[in-house]
Amino acid sequence: MPMRLILRALITISPLAILTAQAWADAEIVIAIRYLRAQGTSHSHLYLYREEGKLLRQLTNDNSGQDSGPIFAPNGSMIVFTREKPNNVREFWSIDPRGTGLKKLDAAPDWYAATKSSPYFTNREDEKPEASGSASPSASPQESALPSATMAPTYKSPDGSVELVLQTLRSDEDQQYNGPGHGKHFLVRDLKSGREIEMGKLRGFSGLYDLLDINDDPNRHFIFEGTLRVAFFDLHLNSTDGDTSYALDLNDWRLVNLSPNWAAPIPLPGEPAFLTLTENRYVQIPGSSKTANCSYIEHWDEKLNKIRYARENTAAVCYGASMYRPDKTPAVITIRKRAE
Repeated sequence: MPMRLILRALITISPLAILTAQAWADAEIVIAIRYLRAQGTSHSHLYLYREEGKLLRQLTNDNSGQDSGPIFAPNGSMIVFTREKPNNVREFWSIDPRGTGLKKLDAAPDWYAATKSSPYFTNREDEKPEASGSASPSASPQESALPSATMAPTYKSPDGSVELVLQTLRSDEDQQYNGPGHGKHFLVRDLKSGREIEMGKLRGFSGLYDLLDINDDPNRHFIFEGTLRVAFFDLHLNSTDGDTSYALDLNDWRLVNLSPNWAAPIPLPGEPAFLTLTENRYVQIPGSSKTANCSYIEHWDEKLNKIRYARENTAAVCYGASMYRPDKTPAVITIRKRAE
């Protein structure tokens, strides 16, 4: 290829590459992680990552307590966190994202105390439709064409292009309880082309139960952001593994398991992506035969590719996280140690 054509191609693609890199580079996420050890006491420290998964730096390393609840200031200039010490002693500290200016505070700033966990998708145990097939407030009951079907709650996507019909058959034994195989007769329907398919025939299906909704808005069941088009379901596995959750990818009409155990999806408004607070049970602690129930923050893009904000092959517990996105609204996404 002539040199001038190579240069022209580079000039053509470079602006897009720069914009993509800049979009990633602007957003940072701070995680409080406790890496569990085979022996001795492990401690939670703060770690700062780029959104695309690159570890920038470890921000704290004090072993006098457990660092938890990191939250970016509204302008991203500093991170405030809690240091939990023995005898119920709680201290408040601040540090800037560059890892300098570590300072003990007399009290938590008002904005820190007032910050709640950002909205997340959840299964509402006390708001599930009755066995008769009554719909949730956001759904419109619909009589199914299948024989012996219940009245089916129907959920339409925000842009009106797709609807989900959660129909079950009274004659199908799998449909009578929350477990593997349930939901095989649920429908995903393209309202523009008329195409529809039972979810039991989708790639990745093993069972679906509830359609999840946002904890502060029971009428919101989808994330439609740019090229990301998903809805979320839960399923009970067994008493050992508990519940799990699935993303229904409405681009490729497939199901993606977000965790062998539970994962709570957390939207990133203005981005074709979401986070999950992911539970992994019975993770082996390196260097021992012991196992522990662990939790991690993970990032999922529009293709449902996953990034885990933690060292590989580790048993860890997340003690909270916060993301600063200077060009998005809201600029700060917060995940408290326990959902609020």
